[in-house]
Amino acid sequence: MGASRPPSTPASKGEHTPMSTPGGSSRAKEEKIFVTVRVRPLSKKELAAKDDVAWECADTQTILYKGPAQDRAAPMSYTFDKVFGPACQTDVVYEEGAKDVAMSALTGINATIFAYGQTSSGKTFTMRGVTESAVSDIYRHIDSTPEREFVIKISAMEIYNEIVKDLLRPDSVPLRLLDDPEKGTIVEKLQEEIAKDSQHLRHLISICEEQRQVGETALNDTSSRSHQIIRLTLESRLREVSGCVKSFVANLNFVDLAGSERAAQTHAIGARLKEGCHINRSLLTLTTVIRKLSSGKRSGHIPYRDSKLTRILQLSLGGNARTAIICTMSPALTHVEQSRNTLFFATCAKEVTNTAKVNMVISDKQLVKHLQTELARLESELRTPDRGSSSDILI
Repeated sequence: MGASRPPSTPASKGEHTPMSTPGGSSRAKEEKIFVTVRVRPLSKKELAAKDDVAWECADTQTILYKGPAQDRAAPMSYTFDKVFGPACQTDVVYEEGAKDVAMSALTGINATIFAYGQTSSGKTFTMRGVTESAVSDIYRHIDSTPEREFVIKISAMEIYNEIVKDLLRPDSVPLRLLDDPEKGTIVEKLQEEIAKDSQHLRHLISICEEQRQVGETALNDTSSRSHQIIRLTLESRLREVSGCVKSFVANLNFVDLAGSERAAQTHAIGARLKEGCHINRSLLTLTTVIRKLSSGKRSGHIPYRDSKLTRILQLSLGGNARTAIICTMSPALTHVEQSRNTLFFATCAKEVTNTAKVNMVISDKQLVKHLQTELARLESELRTPDRGSSSDILI
């Protein structure tokens, strides 16, 4: 992604944007999912166990395996859009790995940032920092764009044991997924709040994080036991209106996945074991979807409907969105197998192509006014025949 620059909001004064029908959009642009890998430092447990470091970042795009040759058939090096080493701060991960995609939502393009990796690899830590930085940048952009009026709405959900719950409602009951011909998969009765300002939005996000299911495992004292999706809906329009005015609407998703895990490593039993089974099943479906999309065979069956997670994220996986994936991993030799699984997922993900569009909406009132103006123009042309055409038929 390189150095980020402030997004230019479409249809600012003096700019021309093609006409769109309600819910319509401009020409689509194809691009690959932006994939980065973040290697965390050794944890206190790993240091206490004198675990060896098995991975190193050779440069800003390459990660190398330097442990014992356990499996010579496995790759020794992996290359991605960006690789962040243990010393890298979260704000750098955001700037170079997520900002450009996240800020696309301000220009009417759907965007999704999500973290994938083993339990205790740093996903939640990373996503909280990324979300905080994105919120700050969004409000900075709003403050610097006084000619446009912005509305920000937030909704949030968790998928726990394949049950979808509303994180803005403490008493939430399981929610159903419905298919909408225009919006794709929607969550029925999911609460949506309008953010009054940045402080209010941060407060709502903190409520969502407090409601999320966590539990202790052998790998993590506060392991996330559910997938969390925080969705911001960003809408903007010009304050000074003339003629037909279009609103730009986009969703920005922050997805913190539950950690992939092995029961033998987490020592899970009972409820924890059940959680782990559901987590692994949904992550397996996600991996299958990514793998099939990466092969370029879109005409074949893509099993989006095999899990709630992939149904909800369908637009972000090969659809109408820009997507950035941050894969987190431990450098420890103990977790080499899980780290390789993460790198396999990342390798497939970087081959997935999305088709993002600028999403524009015209209100019914504005559309009627535009059509009336267009009708008047056509009637005027009919009343005033072209002079050149008239002279042609004279003998």
